[in-house]
Amino acid sequence: MTVYLNEMTGIADAIVSMFISKRTWSREMENKIRHITECVLMKNGALKDVDTITVEGNLSMLDTFNEWMETLIKWGWKHITMLRFVDMSITVEGLHRAGQDDWDAHAQRFNNRIIRSSTRLANFGYEVSNWYSDKIMPTDTALNHLGINLPQSIKIDEVEYTKAVNGYVREDCKSDADVKRGLYMLSIPSNFLFKVNLTEWAHVYKERNINGSANPEVKQCCESIADQMEAFHHQFNRELFLKIKN
Repeated sequence: MTVYLNEMTGIADAIVSMFISKRTWSREMENKIRHITECVLMKNGALKDVDTITVEGNLSMLDTFNEWMETLIKWGWKHITMLRFVDMSITVEGLHRAGQDDWDAHAQRFNNRIIRSSTRLANFGYEVSNWYSDKIMPTDTALNHLGINLPQSIKIDEVEYTKAVNGYVREDCKSDADVKRGLYMLSIPSNFLFKVNLTEWAHVYKERNINGSANPEVKQCCESIADQMEAFHHQFNRELFLKIKN
């Protein structure tokens, strides 16, 4: 399984929201926030490294930006609407399907912004996710290792069945994707893309982190996202996720 934090957006909006709330906003201030944010962040929303900022001559802007970020965190953990302006786009490659189902349980937290590999529109073979690869073996794979060949078709009660992945399907249904996926195991690797805002992410992290009771691969997914978020901005860390009132 590989997890990718594609981009983080909305930080300038979150900072502006602080000034709106306190009625210290002006259009000039908002333009300044957006300009400084654009100068110190990369296109994906991660903070530029200090060497790059030094070369570009924006060190004073970095100090100002970090002050805003610290203030945002100071108030945002309890005034959680401010942190809802910060959005993350995340792609997960190869989480097993059962774990994908667990992640889907939070679809409302993602505002339903989650799309996964369909077992109806795509074909799966005998592959399993990395976490399962050395722990289980599909029956067909085991029989193949033992040199036992199963028949390509069988007849039961005068009904013909054709060999498929992990079992047999009725002959007239052998090309029906809805039928074939009934034989897929929950260990098949699933890819998915989702978006979540910082406030709702905090809830997901509380439920799926390494100290919880989630499936081990789901916890690995959760912690990888947390690592990458903190790499983008050190203020967005586990201490904050656990503190946000959501």
